[in-house]
Amino acid sequence: MRQSLRRRFAQWLEQRIPPARSITLNQRRIFILPSRTGVFFAVCLCVMLLAAINFQNNLSYALTFLLATLFVVATLHTYGNLAGLTIHAVHARPAFPGQHTEFELLVERGRRREHVGLSLHWPDSSVVQVSLLGEDRVRLALHAPVGRERGWYKPGRLVVESWYPLGLLRCWSLVDLDLPALVYPQPLASAAPPGVASADHEGSSLPQPGNDDFYGFRDYQQSDSLRQIYWKGLARGRTLQVAQYVTHTERSAWLDWEMFAGLGTEQRLSHLCYWALEMERVGEDYGLRLPGVSIAPGRGELHRDRVLRALALYGRGSPA
Repeated sequence: MRQSLRRRFAQWLEQRIPPARSITLNQRRIFILPSRTGVFFAVCLCVMLLAAINFQNNLSYALTFLLATLFVVATLHTYGNLAGLTIHAVHARPAFPGQHTEFELLVERGRRREHVGLSLHWPDSSVVQVSLLGEDRVRLALHAPVGRERGWYKPGRLVVESWYPLGLLRCWSLVDLDLPALVYPQPLASAAPPGVASADHEGSSLPQPGNDDFYGFRDYQQSDSLRQIYWKGLARGRTLQVAQYVTHTERSAWLDWEMFAGLGTEQRLSHLCYWALEMERVGEDYGLRLPGVSIAPGRGELHRDRVLRALALYGRGSPA
């Protein structure tokens, strides 16, 4: 029964406050009810009213109605403290499974009205208090743990609430910001696969046959050019040798899906994620090959993020 009610409420809330990158709070998106202090205050008003009726005391009547009027005025001010606010989704930092990530928001007021003591949080995030007094907008960051699965993580509905000015009422809204965080695969160490194990981490280039730099001597072969023969050495009585020249080219490695044949999808992605981070750490060029995905070798922060994004979204699609 309880789950059915929650499901119906979620469906109703989905229609009333659909997901969006920016949401402005109005009367359709704001809820208000007495707080515990407000309920106690209302009970006290009822007791005072019964006492005034019983003793027919005009001063008791006046005090009771005065406090009731205060409750009504507090209702209008509490609602007005949220009305007109616009919440913008700015950025969500990627993270690895189980880590905390940062969700960046922008809170903006639509009219020249001050907003005091606003509280914003997701169900599992830290709580941030903010007030808009002398400024029209303010940026803030909420930190929340991401899930254990790779792909897009949605933190749920953002709770925006206020008890201003007297704490007698709680005014809140459940905002569904379209702000998912990207969760990378969990890095999983493994022995270096072929193509990575042969990488020389002490240098940034490998010698290839060419004609740029002198590399050394080797014995003459029938296909060698006469211009490469080391005539001075032959004149000194050495065997017939030729000089070798090389061209140094940048070394790069391919992180290929088939390097970990026989493993499951998630294990393959975890191993590839580990080696992408390892190659980036040592400053080597590396590319990525997945079924239907190919990223040319490169290095740097942007290249690393592109590779990790491809690993995180493999088989999961991309957000709308």
